[in-house]
Amino acid sequence: MANEWRDAVIGQLDWYWSKVFRPRLASMEDEEYLWEPVEGCWTVRPDAGGRTVIDWQFPEPEPAPVTTIAWRLCHLGTTLAQRARFHFGDPAMDEGATFLPLTSGDGVAFVEEGFEAWRSGIEAWRSGVEEAESNAPSTTPHDMAAVLVHMNREVIHHAAEVALLRDLYRHSAGRA
Repeated sequence: MANEWRDAVIGQLDWYWSKVFRPRLASMEDEEYLWEPVEGCWTVRPDAGGRTVIDWQFPEPEPAPVTTIAWRLCHLGTTLAQRARFHFGDPAMDEGATFLPLTSGDGVAFVEEGFEAWRSGIEAWRSGVEEAESNAPSTTPHDMAAVLVHMNREVIHHAAEVALLRDLYRHSAGRA
């Protein structure tokens, strides 16, 4: 049973990434990547010291600001990489060392890197679980079920927002 749900959840992520989300990132220009459709958008930008930062506030204002494609891709790439490090590698992460891209090409590469870290971690974990299950049938990976489902939800949620922003940009010719 564990193999069935695990493979279904991983298959959902792989299918969505390769068939829906990744193709929607093709041919994005830098202007579109940083486009702010309304005033007060959250985005990524250089700070006074020249380091790229992501707009953020805690607690988040109500209502939350609209975000740019750049913000969404940086948020998603960072989240995937952080979860990969926490669940499958060294849980320590130097937040200050994270490179946040200001161009569409680098933004796509950034989110792909986060996805690959997450996906590689899942595959290594799955292999380890299968080996453990063959030695001890009572060992099940149910503690990871909520994490995997949550991360699929994160990818699907933010990817849909990126797709909508791309549609709005294309139909408005980039005019806010």
